Amino acid sequence: MIELKNSNHLLASLPAAVWARWERSLEMVELQPGQVLCESGVTMAYAYFPTSAIVAIIYVIENGDSAEIAVVGREGLVGVSLFMGGDSTPSRAVVQSAGEGIRIKAQWLKSEFHQFESVRQLCLKYTLALLTQMSQTAVCNRHHTLDKQLCRWLLLSLDRLPGNELIMTQELIANMLGVRREGVTAAALQLQKEGLIQYKRGHIKVLNRQGLELRTCECYAVVRNEYKRLLPGCD
Repeated sequence: MIELKNSNHLLASLPAAVWARWERSLEMVELQPGQVLCESGVTMAYAYFPTSAIVAIIYVIENGDSAEIAVVGREGLVGVSLFMGGDSTPSRAVVQSAGEGIRIKAQWLKSEFHQFESVRQLCLKYTLALLTQMSQTAVCNRHHTLDKQLCRWLLLSLDRLPGNELIMTQELIANMLGVRREGVTAAALQLQKEGLIQYKRGHIKVLNRQGLELRTCECYAVVRNEYKRLLPGCD
C-alpha cells in the first residue's frame, strides 16, 4: 500500500497514523476521458485523489458554453466542497486525461477533516493553492492572449503527467479555455512553428519545455510557486 500512498502528493503527506486509518477505506479506480466525477449542484458520494489522471474543474453557463477554472492531478484532490461546508458546488469536475485515481467515501473524508488537525491543515493548504489557481486562471483568461493561455494550460497539465505528451481533441481544449476551436488550432500551430510543440489532431507533444515556460505569461509561475510554498514536494 506504500506505492498507493506515494502516487498522490496529498496522500503521501499524511502522517503515518492517519494513513493507517485511511488505507483500508481507499479504492483504486480507472478514470475515463469525459467521465463526470462531480456534477453542478449535486453532493459528491466520493472524493477523488488522481494519481495518473487529470481532472478539469469546469464552469458551464446556461447556453452550454464552458471554461476550465482549474486542473487537478496527482498533487491534489477533487471534492474540496465536502469539507468546506458547502457539500456541492456550481462547477463540474470532468476527467480531462485518462488514468487512475483513488477514491474515498465523502462522509469518511468529512469526518477525518473535522476530527483531526493534521488532516484539516493539509486539506486547507491544498484548498488555498487551488483557489490561487482558479483566481489566476480568471486573470489570465481576461488579460492574456490565447497563445499564452495555451502555454499556461499545457504546462499545468504537464506538471500532472509523467511524460511530455497529451492526448486531447481540439474541441476539448477549446472547451477548457472557453474559446473557439479555430483559435486553439491557430495558437497550437504557432507554437509548433516556433519549435515548442509537435501538434497533430488530438495529440500534443512538448519538444521544448523551457521555451514554453519562457513563452507563457507570469500566471503559470504564480500558480506553481504557490503550490510549492503551501505543499512542499508536490512537483
